[in-house]
Order: sequence, then C-alpha cells, then structure tokens
Amino acid sequence: MPPTGVLRAAASRRTAGALAAALIVTAAALAGCSARDTGDGRDGGVSPRPAAVRLPPRHAGFDYQIGGAYPPPEGVRIVSRDRSDSPAPGLYNICYVNAFQVQPEERSSWPPDLLLRDAHGNVVIDEDWNEPLLDIGSPAKRERVAERVNGWIDGCADKGFDAVEPDNYDSYTRSRHLLTASDATAYTALLSRHAHARHLAVAQKNTAELAGERGRAGLDFAVTEECGQYDECGVYAKAFADRVVDIEYTDSGLRKALARWGDRISIVRRDRNVTTPGSAQYVRKTR
Repeated sequence: MPPTGVLRAAASRRTAGALAAALIVTAAALAGCSARDTGDGRDGGVSPRPAAVRLPPRHAGFDYQIGGAYPPPEGVRIVSRDRSDSPAPGLYNICYVNAFQVQPEERSSWPPDLLLRDAHGNVVIDEDWNEPLLDIGSPAKRERVAERVNGWIDGCADKGFDAVEPDNYDSYTRSRHLLTASDATAYTALLSRHAHARHLAVAQKNTAELAGERGRAGLDFAVTEECGQYDECGVYAKAFADRVVDIEYTDSGLRKALARWGDRISIVRRDRNVTTPGSAQYVRKTR
C-alpha cells in the first residue's frame, strides 16, 4: 500500500479497447488453475480459469493514479486507478481495490464479525491508516469476505478494466499473529478465481515473501511499491517474468530501480500522496 499519508479513494472500473500490445495468455500458461480453499492455505482441487486473460505489457510507460484520475501523460500505456474511477480509454487499466482492510468511512458497512478481533474482542487496526483488518482466518469467513470484495471486482469488470490490484496482501503481518500467510494466500485465491472468471488479470501487491506462492494464489503480475528502494525488484521480476509495475516514492529509489531494472520492468516515481496534477505535492518522474 502507499506510504502513510496517502488518501485512498473510498469507493469502483475496465476498458473496452484495452491495449492491443498487451499479451493475451491462456490461464494454463500462467499458473494452471486456481486453488480451492481447504482451510489451511493448500490447494484442495482445481477450478478451470477462463480461456484467456489480458496481461500488461512488459517495460511499458506506467502511471499510478489511485489518488485521483487525470489524463495519462504521453507515453503511458498502463495506468492504475481506484475502483471508484473509470478506465483510461485505449490503455491497459488496473483497478485498485482495498481487499484486506476496511477504509475508515466504510467500517459501518461491514458485519462486525468480519472485522479481525484480538483475544479481548478489540478490533485489530492498521495504525498507519486507521483501517480495521478483515478476518480471513477461517474458510467460512474468507468466503464471506470474498463475496463482498468480489462484488467490487465485478464493478471493475463492468467498467472495462483489464486487471485488479487487491491491496494489503501483507496485512497478515500487521495482524498480531492472528492471521497467517496461508490465510492470505487462500483468500487471494478466492478473489483470483472470481476475477479470472470475469476475464481480469490479478496483480500481486507488494509482499515479496509470498512471490513464490503466485501459482496457488492465482496471481498474474506484480504491482510493487519501492522495490528499487528495498532491493526487491529481482524477486518480482523472477516470479512474474518481468511483468512488474513499480512505484518509487523517492528520487534515490527511482535511481536504484532504473539502474538495475529500467530496461526490464515498468517504473514510475510518484509523490507519497499520489496526488493529481495541480497539487503542490504532485510529482511524477520516469527518469
């Protein structure tokens, strides 16, 4: 997720004439099949994916617009926008969904028992964002949470997006050991299976430590933040065959990313609040 201070848009996006240069691949070539949830994060059978999903092009111009949509700069071929916005015509469009945590203004819309609670019954909060974590710790709750988030994914598909970016895959690391990596992988597999049925590719968001689980989770490419700054780009590039779009938030991070990976993956420097042009904070650089 973006560094502390980013204002996430609260709400739902796809493009009819998505980028012609984007590769169409069979699901079998990606990861074979999506995992069914057995309760322990292991594959419990398979469910076929649709005939094809559309992947983002490698090493293409990219812009990260989750803080608000605006006309993509010249040379941009891939754009990520919040699910409340619409796709950019003619580009490869990624739909941002906060899939593992609840934005503060949406807390009352979630059943209380789907918010993760500690042994004292207190809701577990991501303090950086004041966002409650969703309880994906059991198969039954994963199914219920996924049902709601899959409704947002349907909105992305209906709007014409090409892919979905489920944010906060790493929320289990902020769960006070109440959730596990296997919980996150099993839940992601539910989202991926639904997204693939709607012909949407699915991005792994950050969480380099789970890149090796991309097959079980049903993930197709990566959206990373500061992989250059933290020397993680290679992990994602290997796992996703260079289908990686990276956002750096510092000039030093941009330089590091470009020096090692500038000819292989998509890289952009944005301001930490991911603002729109006209804002005093707005920054967008590609070199």
